[in-house]
Amino acid sequence: MTALIMIAILVFGILGYRELAVNDLPNVDYPTVQVNAELPGASPETMASAVATPLEKQFSTIAGLDSMTSSSSQGSTQVTLQFSLSRNVDAAAQDVQAAIARTGPRAAAEHAQPADLSKSESRRSARSLHVA
Repeated sequence: MTALIMIAILVFGILGYRELAVNDLPNVDYPTVQVNAELPGASPETMASAVATPLEKQFSTIAGLDSMTSSSSQGSTQVTLQFSLSRNVDAAAQDVQAAIARTGPRAAAEHAQPADLSKSESRRSARSLHVA
C-alpha cells in the first residue's frame, strides 16, 4: 500500500510539474530615455567628442541611472539611458531635459546649429519630445 501511494504521488508530481507555467524572464518595463543629437556634416569623432561626451557627463549626474550607452555616426549621436525600475519615466525624462539644458549653452556656442533631441519610452510605445 505504501509503495502504491508513493508511486501515485510521484506520477501526479511529475504530471503537475509539467503543467506549471514558468517564464524565462519576467515582463518588465524598464524606464528608458533615448536622446538623439544631430549636427549635419560632423564626423563621428567630432560627434563623440563635442556632442556625446558633454551630454554623457551631464547625464551621469542623474539619480537612478542604471546604464548609459552611446553611439556616434556621421552627423548624429544616439545616447540611451536606462533607469532603475523604481524610477518614473516621465520624471527621468524631465531630469534628462534639465541635463540637456545645462549642456545646451556650451554646445550652442561651439556649433552653429543646435542639436535636435528626442525622447522615447521603452515597451514599444514611443513618445517624441523635440528640444532645440
